[in-house]
Amino acid sequence: MTRRSFLSFVTGAAIAANAPDAAAAAPDKLDLPDAEWKKRLSAEQYRVLRKHGTEPAGSSPLDGEKRSGTYLCAGCRLPLFTSAMKYDSRTGWPSFFMALPDALGTRRDFALVFPRTEYHCARCGGHQGHVFDDGPRPTGKRYCNNGVALIFEAA
Repeated sequence: MTRRSFLSFVTGAAIAANAPDAAAAAPDKLDLPDAEWKKRLSAEQYRVLRKHGTEPAGSSPLDGEKRSGTYLCAGCRLPLFTSAMKYDSRTGWPSFFMALPDALGTRRDFALVFPRTEYHCARCGGHQGHVFDDGPRPTGKRYCNNGVALIFEAA
């Protein structure tokens, strides 16, 4: 293992170890009727979280958010990411190189014909975005998130 690989590994482990306890265990599921989701969410949040939509690139102020804090699911407020996990992917969407433990579920998505990995909130099932293998160290992942699917809480 090279020194750089070792330092990347240690950094990733330290970030995971300092993750908030709220996401340390698998969350209880939140299953609501469609009518209730429509009441709780804005029209754009509903389209993205419940109907697997995508917001336009560059439309979310969270893409440029630089403060320290936690990113929560806009559907149920489950902590998904911390600011230490965020990076500028230059894609126009908030991007993260890792998620909090037990915060996300995944499934294969063939909506664009070629397979992608969609990820969603582990508690409410709300669609967040897609994960790709072109991110930075230490994980090499890029969790490309819809900003409208998140709520940011500054530390």
